[in-house]
Amino acid sequence: MALQRAISRPRDAKHTVLHTVIREPLEPLLQTVSDQGDGGGLPRFVEPEFRDVLRCGVLAEGFTRLRCAEGAFERRVPFSCHGRGVCPSCGGRRMAERAASLVDAGRPHVPIRQGGLTLPYRLRDRLAWDHAVGRAVLGVSARGRLAFSAGPARARGLRAGQPGTVTAIQRVASGVTVTVHVHPLGLDGSFSAGPPDGLTVHPASPPRDEEVAPVLATIRRRMRRVLGRRTLEPGAADTEPADPFAEASPVRAGLVGASVQGRVALGPRTGARVRRLGHEPGTADVGSRGPRQAPLDGFELHVTVWVPPNDRARLEQRCRSLLRPPLAQDRLHLRTDGRVLVTRKAAWRDGTTQGLFEPLEFLETLAALTPRPAIHVLRSHGARAPHARWRSQGVGSGRTVAGDSDAGQGDAGPRDAGGPRPPRSWAWAALMPRAVALDVLACPRRGGRLCLVAPVHDPGVVRALLAHLGLAPAPDPPGPAPPQPDHAAATSVTPARGPGGPLTVRSEVSSIDGDCRQGSRLRRARGP
Repeated sequence: MALQRAISRPRDAKHTVLHTVIREPLEPLLQTVSDQGDGGGLPRFVEPEFRDVLRCGVLAEGFTRLRCAEGAFERRVPFSCHGRGVCPSCGGRRMAERAASLVDAGRPHVPIRQGGLTLPYRLRDRLAWDHAVGRAVLGVSARGRLAFSAGPARARGLRAGQPGTVTAIQRVASGVTVTVHVHPLGLDGSFSAGPPDGLTVHPASPPRDEEVAPVLATIRRRMRRVLGRRTLEPGAADTEPADPFAEASPVRAGLVGASVQGRVALGPRTGARVRRLGHEPGTADVGSRGPRQAPLDGFELHVTVWVPPNDRARLEQRCRSLLRPPLAQDRLHLRTDGRVLVTRKAAWRDGTTQGLFEPLEFLETLAALTPRPAIHVLRSHGARAPHARWRSQGVGSGRTVAGDSDAGQGDAGPRDAGGPRPPRSWAWAALMPRAVALDVLACPRRGGRLCLVAPVHDPGVVRALLAHLGLAPAPDPPGPAPPQPDHAAATSVTPARGPGGPLTVRSEVSSIDGDCRQGSRLRRARGP
């Protein structure tokens, strides 16, 4: 794939739609939830996430200087927040890095089948915050998927075969609503012991349409049993325990519940449905009837997407699709009346193509989408599980995996165990060629290479440089005034603020193959 060499430009986050719709209604949102929540407000991790987004990609908050000596060209790259919630840029970087790691380190050359499991509305609210229940539900669906993948090999008498899968947990739908659903990406078949220090893969034949419904019925039956033990199924209301999430954070519990139902939680339109454009009233919401899909009592399962063993580019594209951030800048539009227009990825069955939000309504939706810290979005099962016996023999390390010639698939793409190991962490400059075919270190003047000059942290130096270049400094985001940094510190300063503790600016600089790579970020230190 040819790389573009002359069009890379640092983003201007301050003038994006997302920055505007967070900056202006943030203080009204905090005041509203404080008044309605008896002073409790939002959880501590939500407000810092918003304030970090307002500083992410803003030159006035610090930047890194890159320069090409041949072309006398300099570029300034602003620091990033590395947030896990609603920041599209940092979410996109994390998406590209995890997809590259899965393809290079965690996926031998074997056929892959992607599935998807949608859950009933009555469960989405609970799964959006109760991660213990979410893990139990995910385990049930993974075991059903693994049993389905291992079925063909066991029918041929291979009892020791074991499939493997990685499951991505998504919290948001294209309409920017809380919709917890899972997407397993697993081997389309089973592994078994093969050559010395190797494995053999036994591919499965494509599933027939009539085979999908029994798998979904099994998953639903087991899931109801698991939820029944936790008194979450209908009919168990008399013994249902108190809702700890609602007790600990009643405001956010209301925001999540309203988002799941597509309703407004705050403001004058409280309880009303989010406005839709293109909606045809009276359209029945029927389940899918496509190939290799099955709906049942609010559950829906599909196993449609298949990736050939050696199509690594398509596999990486599928991984990026499963790990994509909740928001895309090009689907957000700010109307002249101040309302936010969100374009959906695909039209709904009732014809809805866009959602229309008041600024406060949109911000409350983002608050509901923000995940708790240290919550995993990827889970591995079967041969891909962390302590699986075959993980070190190729499934997780990229060693040789032999193909099953009897299955008609040929060689599954052996890889050299002694080859270079993929990096444990990636620079954004190294990920951009893979994600968008863009060489960000190419000089647009002479075709040379941009190398690191220095990261600029000191607020006084930042202001002086921007004034010299004729770039007006960005105004302070809403909130208390920032503390004065210690100019003697060489590696970190504290230019930000917020109830979650100060932001620490870290600069991580390294060199690879003679090219400079940089990744500076604004990281929030833990409060007491």
